[in-house]
Amino acid sequence: MNESPRQIGEFPDWESRYQNQPVTALPWFTTEPDGDLVRTLESRSITSGHFLDLGTGPGTQAAWLARRGFRVTGSDLARNAIAAAQDYCRQQKVQVELVVDDILATTLQGPFDQIFDRGCFHVLPPEHRARYVETLHRLLHPRGLLLLKCFHVLERTMEGGPYRFAPEEIARIFSSSFRVLESRESRFEGTLAHQPVALFTLLQPLETA
Repeated sequence: MNESPRQIGEFPDWESRYQNQPVTALPWFTTEPDGDLVRTLESRSITSGHFLDLGTGPGTQAAWLARRGFRVTGSDLARNAIAAAQDYCRQQKVQVELVVDDILATTLQGPFDQIFDRGCFHVLPPEHRARYVETLHRLLHPRGLLLLKCFHVLERTMEGGPYRFAPEEIARIFSSSFRVLESRESRFEGTLAHQPVALFTLLQPLETA
């Protein structure tokens, strides 16, 4: 299996991105709940538990989960993102634990019943993916769920941006610690006129010896 294509150019400094651009203009901003998140909760009758919204950004998904009655922790590498998420959650009058955290050197403890990654994994360089997988396996409850959304190899309209993945590549990368429950083509909702093609994968931790 060939490695997924590298993005063209460098990713921006996330702190500057949140400081120099209105949050509502960011490509991934939407106040609507992610469609794959909603479908997963409904199809699996998930109504409670502790969610980690990984790479929470402006906190819109975390706030929606909190309104649904979940206990929610939102984490992000960028302090300015967490500040924006705090403002949004205050406006929405919801309680979310928001923390600045690097998932590759995390201070989070867990266990979480569900982890939702809507755009964090697919910006990590290949050499950091194994650490990401190991970390999420440690943070998730043994019967928990990882909801992973990343760019699909079928996304060809955008130059640059995140790494793209095929379903079999995700299965291979996570095979040491997770099994795939579902995998489907989807879309990334946001402010772009064209919604990028996404790959949504639902994974469950493998039992440790």
